[in-house]
Amino acid sequence: MAKYRGVIEVDTERCKGCNLCAVACPLHLIELSTRVNHHGYNYAVQPDQTQCNGCSTCGIVCPDGCITVYRAEK
Repeated sequence: MAKYRGVIEVDTERCKGCNLCAVACPLHLIELSTRVNHHGYNYAVQPDQTQCNGCSTCGIVCPDGCITVYRAEK
């Protein structure tokens, strides 16, 4: 059981939908939204926010710095 609970915050208007964060997530919790931003890109979302462990891998691999990861102790 993880000691931390994580939540990601995606800047949806900057996200280009490259999907690198979804591929990098070890728990496979990130996916692309069916909705699009003002630029016409499907942006990254985290539908289930209860399973994230806050590892920050998604934020590290994001080429545009769109993802911020918050961690809190359980």
